Amino acid sequence: MIGLDWGTTRLRAFRIAEDGVVRDVRRADRGVLSVKPGGFADTLRDIAGDWLEAGERRVLIAGMAGSRQGWQEVPYLDCPAEFGAIAAAARPVAFDAAEVFILPGLAARDEAGVPEVMRGEETQIVGAADGDARRLICLPGSHSKWATVAARRIEGFRSYMTGEAFAAIGGATILAQTIEAGAPDPAAFADGVARAGQPGGLLHHLFGVRTRVLLDGVAKTAARAYLSGLLIGHEVRHALPPGAAEVTLIGDAALCGLYRDAIELCGGAARIHDAGAGDAACLGLARLGEQIPWRH
Repeated sequence: MIGLDWGTTRLRAFRIAEDGVVRDVRRADRGVLSVKPGGFADTLRDIAGDWLEAGERRVLIAGMAGSRQGWQEVPYLDCPAEFGAIAAAARPVAFDAAEVFILPGLAARDEAGVPEVMRGEETQIVGAADGDARRLICLPGSHSKWATVAARRIEGFRSYMTGEAFAAIGGATILAQTIEAGAPDPAAFADGVARAGQPGGLLHHLFGVRTRVLLDGVAKTAARAYLSGLLIGHEVRHALPPGAAEVTLIGDAALCGLYRDAIELCGGAARIHDAGAGDAACLGLARLGEQIPWRH
């Protein structure tokens, strides 16, 4: 099977054997925003044409290819969503060289009834799930996701715009003048996480990033690490339930390391999903692919 993790800006392709072993991986900056109208089939041929010529006849796609801006819109599936139901909700797409299915995204609602959505992360969650065990899984990023998984189903999730907020605040506000990129600064990051637990709220805490530089002589590189700790700290303190079991982190190793540190500083425990055991997206595609109603 060919599995595609098709995001907004990037595309990853996996050639997966029948036993789930990854035979090849390819990456390209060919996310859905870069694909011209009607160009999705050609993009698939560009990245996996030789695999198709070699006989691959099954293609399973996760991510933004199923959005309104994608190849074909596949409706969101409401949580709680069993893994089998995610596969059953996949929709076929016309393609002359192979059978192509696109997986759905997931939708949930918070306590106030405000909707949440994800596309692509659900496949990584399926890949990282450990049997029937209850897990709290976090996927850090521009729009971080925290999902609860148990008995082979995704019970619900929450989203946090932490990564995008960090980029926007650090690049388009007064704080852009008081932060600079530099070497990692664990102490400054920890200070930010600690500040997130103090009274005043995020909007008040943010102004302190500037005043610490102006009046306390904090270095601009330390201020950047402090801002990161402040934002991640607020996210973690809100998302981490009291007495929560170990959090499984999926994503970029460096970013997951920051989240692990923040979770531990907030009294929790975390582990980063072992890439050596297989990429979570690829594992999820393989598991869901076993339940797709292929014709051939």
